[in-house]
Amino acid sequence: MPIVVDPDSSAVAALLAALPSSAQPSSHGVPSGDRLLRWLDEHPTEYVVVIGPTMPLEEALLLCEGLRVARPTLSLVLVRAQLESAMLTRAMSSGVREVVALGDTAGLLGSVGRAEELHLALRGPGSAGPAGRIVTVFSPKGGVGKTTLAVNLAVALSKGGVKRVCLVDLDLAFGDVAITLQLLPTHSIEHAIGSEAAVDLPLVEGLLTRHEASIMVLAPPSHPDVRERITALLVSRILAALRTGFDYIVVDTAPDFDEHTLTALDESDECVMVATLDLPTLKNVKIGLATLDSLAIASGHHHVVLNHADEDTGLTIQQAEEILARRIQVRMQTSIDVARSTNQGVPIMSSQPEHAVSNAIRGLAAQLAGGAADPFAVAEEDPRRRRSGRRMKLRR
Repeated sequence: MPIVVDPDSSAVAALLAALPSSAQPSSHGVPSGDRLLRWLDEHPTEYVVVIGPTMPLEEALLLCEGLRVARPTLSLVLVRAQLESAMLTRAMSSGVREVVALGDTAGLLGSVGRAEELHLALRGPGSAGPAGRIVTVFSPKGGVGKTTLAVNLAVALSKGGVKRVCLVDLDLAFGDVAITLQLLPTHSIEHAIGSEAAVDLPLVEGLLTRHEASIMVLAPPSHPDVRERITALLVSRILAALRTGFDYIVVDTAPDFDEHTLTALDESDECVMVATLDLPTLKNVKIGLATLDSLAIASGHHHVVLNHADEDTGLTIQQAEEILARRIQVRMQTSIDVARSTNQGVPIMSSQPEHAVSNAIRGLAAQLAGGAADPFAVAEEDPRRRRSGRRMKLRR
């Protein structure tokens, strides 16, 4: 997908808006050459870089010269306010494929289109890039903080925009992802109803809503009764399409083993099970884990997260592990900061990235990404705050 590099954020926004509509949902902007190189290291299948008009010419040409050797199949498009013959000659010798005048939207569209054609020709038929990983967040009990965890986990996995992440709200009757992020989606999964035979990445990307935390969101229907018209096959094909365009697909689910949740679980590479420190929830989670085992869903890739993990509830962490017959990989104590951040529409990962809860979620993200994170991450609230009685658990 196209990536735009320019130190001026308004220039980046203008160039992204000028790109083909099919490319906009997955296109990305970075402010510097260093950030571009880090992005390309993480995304080796990128096919075109658009270098904006406010990047100094010498810096732009030096960047292109390096990419010409390091990534010869990458198309470089240079946007300039003025086109001069001497500059054009230098640009071409530095590896720039095309130079486009600032404001020439048709020229930019043509350059990006030709870059995509070249990419497809070089890739050849039948080849494919690495598939994205599906992470499903589930709990058979409502009110345990599943949605808040899913939202913050998606932000953590994006690494500030370095990774492409799509957050899918599959609680098709009462999903809260959009309101949690204070988004007003114009499209949702509802607009794909009846398209099972035609689902592909461009179609799904047209239904996504961009969030400022560098994640894309697929919203649920606006009315609960629409859920009955969304088939399991449609869910399966949407998730398969998202695999081809995103590094991670985080799926928030309904607290029930309905057909849509089962479809997502069956497609999952990783399953995050959320529990709280009370007997009814632990009982339900134990049954849920046994169900996953019996269906061979994400075998060996179950991650138990204990939210509201305050032992003054009368149960200990050890007792919870004995009930579940599982180790609890991540536990998070209650925090009013999480509730406040959620009510403000800003994930705690964004508003307070060094908060104890943020650190625990970041540890979980590292586990899911295969990193060497602490396998038993703990988020503990400041004891002075706990004594003050200011506590609130994560809620859906």
